[in-house]
Amino acid sequence: MNYYQLPPKAKKRPQRAKPKEIRDVFTVICKTDLGVECVKEYQFHPTRKWRFDYAIPEHKIALEVEGGVFTNGRHVRPQGFLGDVDKYNCAALMGWRLFRVTPDTLYRTRTVNLLKSAINGDFDPQNDTFFALK
Repeated sequence: MNYYQLPPKAKKRPQRAKPKEIRDVFTVICKTDLGVECVKEYQFHPTRKWRFDYAIPEHKIALEVEGGVFTNGRHVRPQGFLGDVDKYNCAALMGWRLFRVTPDTLYRTRTVNLLKSAINGDFDPQNDTFFALK
């Protein structure tokens, strides 16, 4: 090799895009308190772009955060509501159990206990602590 000649460049391998993992407080709560992987913005349908706000795919449990309840948000306007009906019905046909919460109830113990009961399959309507009349 000549003193002024540079060594040949090594060929670079194309880098593969790593799947984007979205972590937030609720997914961490699911991991620490429930011992399950929770995925934010989970696309559950093979051809539609439908996504669940949160999903626990291992148990086919989905959680939708229904925002704008009091401010005429997307979920309560006619077009958004009708789109959600189709999405939720399709999810049910695919075997998903869907739970709906509002933003102010997402981080509450009641929501975590609801998911825990769904995972464990131990809901007893005779001793209902979730939906009892107050």
